[in-house]
Amino acid sequence: MSVRATARITAVGDGRGATTLPVLESDGPLALRRTRAALPGAARVTVVGAMSAPLGGDRLAIEARAGQGARLTVDSAAATVALPGPGIGTAAARYDIVLYVEEGAELNWLPEQLISAHGSELHMATVVELAPTARMMLREEQILGRYGETTGTLLSRLTVRCAGRAILDQQLAYGPGAPGGWDGPAVLGGHRAIGQLLLVDPAFDDAGPETRLLGPTAVLTRLAGPAVLVTALATDARELRSVLDRAAGELAAPASC
Repeated sequence: MSVRATARITAVGDGRGATTLPVLESDGPLALRRTRAALPGAARVTVVGAMSAPLGGDRLAIEARAGQGARLTVDSAAATVALPGPGIGTAAARYDIVLYVEEGAELNWLPEQLISAHGSELHMATVVELAPTARMMLREEQILGRYGETTGTLLSRLTVRCAGRAILDQQLAYGPGAPGGWDGPAVLGGHRAIGQLLLVDPAFDDAGPETRLLGPTAVLTRLAGPAVLVTALATDARELRSVLDRAAGELAAPASC
């Protein structure tokens, strides 16, 4: 039997430099836990998987809102593993993430890796709505297959709007059924770890980093808005995290909560 679950997070600034969590709703396999923030006055929520998910046919979603003046980090306790459904012909799983960042707020969305296991099919969509003075760091890491196996099918879309204007809308597809050439030299070139780091900061409107290579398999791209996107390939999850962490350290990234 497939699972349908939506978890919700709302963080609110109290006007005195502290952030509270009036809404923290777990659902199904998406268990939310308050955890200790690194900075005084900030809030941190960790997503803890309560069961194996997403499986084929599951419909999971997380909605998070950083209210005006709030500082929120959302991370996860472990990697998310997309697994095959229980039977032949099971529908694809779906995982939707919707993020709102209001005026003067800061959201750091830093989950662990998403692993596409052999035989799985997952459609994932992340939609971000930012106010003009919002700040954000968003990290995505996708690992194609567990150790010693080929990947499942993974379709991932990331849409980001700032002040109602689209600054990023991209879709990626890997595995069986993806357009031809996805694993060829012009795309992955044999790599099985793909990641991106999006940084949005109003200061980038005036003095944002310029587009440049960060290494043989990583690039920083300045977007048409107060944002930059780092895209990287790596042989494994550890190498990928190292590349993205190094890029974050080199940029004027929002402070981690």
